Amino acid sequence: MRMLLAPVIYISMLLGGKKGEFLKKRLKEDFSSLEGEDYIWVHCSSVGEINLSETLIKKLLSKRDENILLTMFTDTGIEVARNKFKKEDRVKIYYFPLDSREKIREILDRVKISFLILVETEIWPNLINEVSRVAKVILVNGRISDRSFGRYKKLKGFLKSIFRNIDAFYMQTAHDSERIISLGADKEKVETLGNIKFDIEFQRYTKEEQEAFKTFLGVAGRKVFTAGSSRTGEYETLLEVYSKLSDTLLILVPRHIEKTPMIEEMLRNTSYKFKKYSEINEKNIEKTDIIIVDAIGILRKIYSITDIAFVGGTLVNIGGHSLLEPLFYGKTPIFGPYLQNVKEISQDILKYGIGYKVKNTQEFLDAVKSVEENQENSSDLIKKLFDENRDTADKIIDKIEKM
Repeated sequence: MRMLLAPVIYISMLLGGKKGEFLKKRLKEDFSSLEGEDYIWVHCSSVGEINLSETLIKKLLSKRDENILLTMFTDTGIEVARNKFKKEDRVKIYYFPLDSREKIREILDRVKISFLILVETEIWPNLINEVSRVAKVILVNGRISDRSFGRYKKLKGFLKSIFRNIDAFYMQTAHDSERIISLGADKEKVETLGNIKFDIEFQRYTKEEQEAFKTFLGVAGRKVFTAGSSRTGEYETLLEVYSKLSDTLLILVPRHIEKTPMIEEMLRNTSYKFKKYSEINEKNIEKTDIIIVDAIGILRKIYSITDIAFVGGTLVNIGGHSLLEPLFYGKTPIFGPYLQNVKEISQDILKYGIGYKVKNTQEFLDAVKSVEENQENSSDLIKKLFDENRDTADKIIDKIEKM
């Protein structure tokens, strides 16, 4: 939950510097292009929330007549949102004006808002209080972490007064529902609908397409070990693990393809044969040990054919990249201990027993063995996880339709 104090904001603006510029950019956002149309206001915080909200927003556009007013808190969130919806004329994207009552009232004077949708637990008192006078306010994909729960209990009286102006709380889990009720939400307004991140839909590949891709890559009956979104500092462990595997093709997919020369230089100091993805063609079919993917947009297709899936940014203190991508293709992910960017999904994976958190080479090798022995059962559990959480966006829209 986010609750900012106005005096702190304005003092920071007066002091200037990066923080002052950050605040001014948001509090001086120009909403003059908003004029006289009906909108659903969707408020997200940052990249994570906009990524998981994409399906919901697209379904709203297809099923509702209103435009979408999308506000974001972070610069990276704005950038991602503009890229995702650049072809959608009905989506208007702005910086969130930091709970400024004046700015919120300006928006409400310019356009008619039918619903305010707060993604996850974005609690801004002025936003909620002002919009609730003219529109329904809904919290979707609600969650309350262990760390946050202790802090929020101290603010229970304050939260309860804000929660009165929220019409519905659609929480991720029963545990989240129990917590929001204990903090003051009316239990009649609280429902457990699941997690909209599981409405994710990537391209699917037929068996024929997968076999053709394996032939193109020169898999030649070997197992495929994919290191997706791998980062500097992880390659040493990956190569050490690979050295213990037999009859396996290693595919390195760096998070940033500009790191390809560095990876090539590292591999030249080994005995492995390697080639870049961009070099593969009908004239270059010589069997190789390692492929470096120096192209964008290939990782998901590779996950669809992989046998061993590692998700990078987790063996070094980056915080992790998408664990849902290998899961979507029925693959059991292996990942390191640094999971701050993917905390909730990593917890779900470990709870269901469909992934492995490792800290060193031996644990990694043990995980590889477990993947090979249990992939069939894991595939059933992965399907169960998706099935139990699927269609949450449709459930939310059904609820909106009945309001």
